[in-house]
Amino acid sequence: MHLMVINGSPRVKKYSNTDKILTKFLEGYSAEGNTYESYEVSDIKSWDKIRNAYEANDNILIAIPLYVECIPGLLMEFLESVPRKNGGKMSFILQSGFAEGSQLRCGEEYLKILTGRLGLTYGGTLVKGNNFGIRLTEGKARESQTEPYKKMGAVFARDNDLFSDECKAFTGPEYFKPHIRFFVNIVFYTFGRLAFKMMARSWGCTKSLRYRPYGS
Repeated sequence: MHLMVINGSPRVKKYSNTDKILTKFLEGYSAEGNTYESYEVSDIKSWDKIRNAYEANDNILIAIPLYVECIPGLLMEFLESVPRKNGGKMSFILQSGFAEGSQLRCGEEYLKILTGRLGLTYGGTLVKGNNFGIRLTEGKARESQTEPYKKMGAVFARDNDLFSDECKAFTGPEYFKPHIRFFVNIVFYTFGRLAFKMMARSWGCTKSLRYRPYGS
Protein backbone atom coordinates (compact mmCIF):
# COMPACT_ATOMS: atom_id res chain seq x y z
CA MET A 1 0.00 0.00 0.00
CA HIS A 2 1.27 3.45 -0.92
CA LEU A 3 0.53 6.66 0.99
CA MET A 4 0.96 10.33 0.19
CA VAL A 5 1.74 12.29 3.37
CA ILE A 6 1.46 16.04 3.90
CA ASN A 7 2.88 17.76 6.96
CA GLY A 8 0.41 20.61 7.38
CA SER A 9 2.51 22.55 9.90
CA PRO A 10 3.59 26.09 8.94
CA ARG A 11 6.84 25.53 10.84
CA VAL A 12 9.90 24.48 8.89
CA LYS A 13 10.77 20.83 9.33
CA LYS A 14 13.52 21.39 11.89
CA TYR A 15 11.15 23.10 14.35
CA SER A 16 8.02 21.09 13.62
CA ASN A 17 6.52 18.87 16.34
CA THR A 18 4.35 17.39 13.60
CA ASP A 19 7.45 16.28 11.71
CA LYS A 20 8.76 14.39 14.75
CA ILE A 21 5.38 12.69 15.14
CA LEU A 22 5.22 11.74 11.46
CA THR A 23 8.72 10.27 11.57
CA LYS A 24 7.62 7.71 14.16
CA PHE A 25 4.19 7.12 12.63
CA LEU A 26 5.67 6.39 9.22
CA GLU A 27 8.29 4.13 10.75
CA GLY A 28 5.46 1.94 12.02
CA TYR A 29 3.47 2.30 8.80
CA SER A 30 6.34 1.16 6.57
CA ALA A 31 7.59 -1.66 8.82
CA GLU A 32 5.82 -4.34 6.76
CA GLY A 33 6.79 -2.98 3.36
CA ASN A 34 4.25 -0.21 2.82
CA THR A 35 5.61 2.80 0.95
CA TYR A 36 5.02 6.53 1.24
CA GLU A 37 6.05 9.92 -0.10
CA SER A 38 6.16 12.89 2.25
CA TYR A 39 5.84 16.66 1.74
CA GLU A 40 5.75 19.84 3.87
CA VAL A 41 3.44 22.77 3.11
CA SER A 42 5.92 25.04 4.92
CA ASP A 43 8.10 24.69 1.80
CA ILE A 44 6.00 26.96 -0.41
CA LYS A 45 8.38 26.56 -3.35
CA SER A 46 7.44 22.87 -3.51
CA TRP A 47 3.67 23.45 -3.77
CA ASP A 48 3.54 22.62 -7.49
CA LYS A 49 5.23 19.32 -6.74
CA ILE A 50 2.84 18.64 -3.85
CA ARG A 51 -0.18 19.44 -6.02
CA ASN A 52 1.00 17.00 -8.68
CA ALA A 53 1.45 14.28 -6.06
CA TYR A 54 -1.96 15.10 -4.59
CA GLU A 55 -3.64 14.66 -7.96
CA ALA A 56 -1.78 11.39 -8.62
CA ASN A 57 -2.55 9.69 -5.28
CA ASP A 58 -5.80 8.30 -3.90
CA ASN A 59 -4.57 7.49 -0.38
CA ILE A 60 -3.65 10.70 1.44
CA LEU A 61 -2.72 11.45 5.05
CA ILE A 62 -2.42 15.00 6.37
CA ALA A 63 -0.82 15.66 9.76
CA ILE A 64 -1.98 18.89 11.36
CA PRO A 65 -1.04 20.91 14.45
CA LEU A 66 -4.11 22.53 15.93
CA TYR A 67 -3.67 26.16 16.98
CA VAL A 68 -6.45 27.06 19.45
CA GLU A 69 -9.02 25.02 17.49
CA CYS A 70 -7.91 26.41 14.10
CA ILE A 71 -6.39 24.58 11.14
CA PRO A 72 -3.16 26.37 10.04
CA GLY A 73 -3.90 29.05 7.45
CA LEU A 74 -0.97 27.98 5.27
CA LEU A 75 -2.45 24.49 4.89
CA MET A 76 -5.87 25.93 4.04
CA GLU A 77 -4.30 28.19 1.43
CA PHE A 78 -2.66 25.15 -0.16
CA LEU A 79 -5.85 23.06 -0.13
CA GLU A 80 -7.74 25.90 -1.80
CA SER A 81 -5.36 25.50 -4.73
CA VAL A 82 -5.96 21.79 -5.38
CA PRO A 83 -8.69 20.44 -7.66
CA ARG A 84 -11.65 18.51 -6.30
CA LYS A 85 -11.02 14.77 -6.57
CA ASN A 86 -13.51 12.13 -7.65
CA GLY A 87 -12.65 9.37 -5.22
CA GLY A 88 -9.87 8.26 -2.93
CA LYS A 89 -9.39 8.49 0.81
CA MET A 90 -8.06 11.15 3.15
CA SER A 91 -7.05 10.53 6.76
CA PHE A 92 -5.57 12.83 9.38
CA ILE A 93 -3.30 13.09 12.38
CA LEU A 94 -4.52 15.98 14.53
CA GLN A 95 -2.13 16.98 17.30
CA SER A 96 -2.04 19.80 19.79
CA GLY A 97 -0.36 21.15 22.89
CA PHE A 98 -3.61 20.90 24.85
CA ALA A 99 -3.77 17.54 26.60
CA GLU A 100 -7.52 16.87 26.79
CA GLY A 101 -9.09 15.17 23.79
CA SER A 102 -12.09 17.51 24.03
CA GLN A 103 -9.85 20.41 22.98
CA LEU A 104 -9.40 18.84 19.52
CA ARG A 105 -12.93 17.64 18.74
CA CYS A 106 -14.02 20.84 17.00
CA GLY A 107 -11.08 20.52 14.62
CA GLU A 108 -11.81 16.83 14.09
CA GLU A 109 -15.41 17.55 13.07
CA TYR A 110 -14.22 20.17 10.60
CA LEU A 111 -11.88 17.66 8.95
CA LYS A 112 -14.83 15.39 8.22
CA ILE A 113 -16.52 18.24 6.37
CA LEU A 114 -13.32 19.26 4.60
CA THR A 115 -12.75 15.73 3.25
CA GLY A 116 -16.14 15.65 1.58
CA ARG A 117 -15.65 19.07 0.04
CA LEU A 118 -12.38 17.87 -1.46
CA GLY A 119 -14.19 14.93 -3.07
CA LEU A 120 -12.63 12.21 -0.91
CA THR A 121 -13.80 9.56 1.55
CA TYR A 122 -12.99 10.25 5.19
CA GLY A 123 -10.50 7.74 6.64
CA GLY A 124 -10.60 8.91 10.25
CA THR A 125 -8.48 11.14 12.46
CA LEU A 126 -5.86 10.14 14.99
CA VAL A 127 -6.37 12.69 17.78
CA LYS A 128 -3.68 13.36 20.38
CA GLY A 129 -2.76 16.30 22.59
CA ASN A 130 0.04 17.15 25.01
CA ASN A 131 2.64 17.46 22.25
CA PHE A 132 3.84 21.02 22.82
CA GLY A 133 7.29 20.14 24.12
CA ILE A 134 8.38 17.51 21.59
CA ARG A 135 10.74 19.72 19.62
CA LEU A 136 12.17 21.18 22.84
CA THR A 137 13.43 17.78 24.03
CA GLU A 138 16.10 15.38 22.82
CA GLY A 139 17.06 11.73 23.22
CA LYS A 140 15.00 9.59 25.57
CA ALA A 141 12.67 12.44 26.55
CA ARG A 142 11.61 12.99 22.94
CA GLU A 143 11.51 9.25 22.27
CA SER A 144 9.06 8.68 25.11
CA GLN A 145 6.66 11.22 23.58
CA THR A 146 6.90 10.09 19.96
CA GLU A 147 7.40 6.30 20.21
CA PRO A 148 3.65 5.57 20.74
CA TYR A 149 2.98 6.95 17.26
CA LYS A 150 4.98 4.09 15.80
CA LYS A 151 2.33 1.59 16.94
CA MET A 152 -0.41 3.81 15.51
CA GLY A 153 1.40 3.80 12.18
CA ALA A 154 1.32 0.00 12.23
CA VAL A 155 -2.40 0.07 13.07
CA PHE A 156 -3.03 2.40 10.14
CA ALA A 157 -1.07 0.07 7.85
CA ARG A 158 -3.20 -2.85 9.04
CA ASP A 159 -6.60 -1.17 8.69
CA ASN A 160 -5.97 1.58 6.12
CA ASP A 161 -8.04 3.88 8.31
CA LEU A 162 -8.04 5.38 11.83
CA PHE A 163 -11.37 4.18 13.20
CA SER A 164 -10.18 1.34 15.45
CA ASP A 165 -10.65 1.19 19.22
CA GLU A 166 -6.86 1.42 19.50
CA CYS A 167 -6.91 4.78 17.74
CA LYS A 168 -9.75 6.03 19.93
CA ALA A 169 -7.94 4.98 23.12
CA PHE A 170 -4.74 6.66 21.89
CA THR A 171 -6.28 10.10 22.45
CA GLY A 172 -6.19 9.65 26.21
CA PRO A 173 -8.56 11.45 28.59
CA GLU A 174 -11.37 13.44 27.02
CA TYR A 175 -11.52 15.65 30.12
CA PHE A 176 -9.22 15.78 33.13
CA LYS A 177 -10.81 14.93 36.45
CA PRO A 178 -11.26 17.96 38.74
CA HIS A 179 -8.33 17.14 41.02
CA ILE A 180 -6.03 16.72 38.02
CA ARG A 181 -7.20 20.03 36.57
CA PHE A 182 -6.41 21.70 39.87
CA PHE A 183 -2.92 20.18 39.91
CA VAL A 184 -2.27 21.14 36.26
CA ASN A 185 -3.26 24.74 36.97
CA ILE A 186 -0.91 24.92 39.94
CA VAL A 187 1.96 23.51 37.88
CA PHE A 188 1.26 25.78 34.91
CA TYR A 189 1.06 28.99 36.93
CA THR A 190 4.22 28.23 38.88
CA PHE A 191 6.74 25.93 37.22
CA GLY A 192 5.17 26.42 33.80
CA ARG A 193 5.64 30.17 33.80
CA LEU A 194 9.20 29.80 35.04
CA ALA A 195 9.94 27.30 32.26
CA PHE A 196 8.50 29.66 29.62
CA LYS A 197 10.64 32.53 30.95
CA MET A 198 13.78 30.40 30.78
CA MET A 199 12.86 29.25 27.28
CA ALA A 200 12.27 32.82 26.09
CA ARG A 201 15.59 33.93 27.57
CA SER A 202 17.40 31.10 25.75
CA TRP A 203 15.85 32.34 22.49
CA GLY A 204 17.18 35.84 23.06
CA CYS A 205 14.01 37.52 24.37
CA THR A 206 14.78 40.60 26.48
CA LYS A 207 11.21 41.74 27.25
CA SER A 208 8.75 40.35 29.77
CA LEU A 209 6.35 37.71 28.47
CA ARG A 210 3.59 40.13 29.48
CA TYR A 211 4.99 42.85 27.22
CA ARG A 212 2.29 44.19 24.88
CA PRO A 213 3.91 46.55 22.35
CA TYR A 214 0.64 47.08 20.47
CA GLY A 215 -1.63 47.20 23.52
CA SER A 216 -3.54 50.33 24.43
